[in-house]
Amino acid sequence: MGRQWLHAKRAIVNLKKGQVVGKLVKEITVAAKLGGPDPEGNARLFAVLEKARKAGVTRDAIERAIAKGSGTGSDKSAMEQVWFEGYAPHKVPVMVEVYTDNQQRTAPEIRQLFRRGVLGQLHSNKFLFDHVGIVDAHHPDVTIDLEATAIEASANDFEPLTHAQNDDIPEGCAGARFITERAAVHAVSVWLKQNGWTIITAEIGHLAKTYPELSEADRADVGEFLQELEDHEDVQRVWAAVK
Repeated sequence: MGRQWLHAKRAIVNLKKGQVVGKLVKEITVAAKLGGPDPEGNARLFAVLEKARKAGVTRDAIERAIAKGSGTGSDKSAMEQVWFEGYAPHKVPVMVEVYTDNQQRTAPEIRQLFRRGVLGQLHSNKFLFDHVGIVDAHHPDVTIDLEATAIEASANDFEPLTHAQNDDIPEGCAGARFITERAAVHAVSVWLKQNGWTIITAEIGHLAKTYPELSEADRADVGEFLQELEDHEDVQRVWAAVK
């Protein structure tokens, strides 16, 4: 077989990298469309630009995406944000955030993914999630008081995060997810940046109110289904009631 296996592996890696870059460019476009082109006044854009630079997205691609989203370039964005609500296998509630310029193409493809999933189904379930602001960040001082930080930043709540949970958090750093009012994402992000925190994600999201009990086998089924969703080129985020 020679080195064919190595070429195949590289092709898979390059494909995944291309998917990541494509999704980051879409996210930049939508962030600029929703909050404007200035990252200093747009926490969501600021956070995704950091991710894009780490992922090797070129400066030209970033600038084109910002111009397209904000309408300052000749190519205006036709990208729409669409939500799909449903259930993964074993009745795990799922919300899927999609960015597409062609709903007639994307909607049937997402429905087909749900039909293929074991017991996966589209069904209204928004009431099972809290619609909140989410800021994930890390700080070099591993001993920092997360509760005091959340209070001072005017966040509603917090959850500790580790490198194992999110590999954007360096080992040996304090990591946390700060839960905020939807309108407070930017203000909380600014306070954290001014006080030594590095922002990983700043966005409006959906957090499950409860989490079903799952066996290891059930968890594997759910994970496989969620991965299929995330691999779709138009799917930007999947929010699921699974830890």
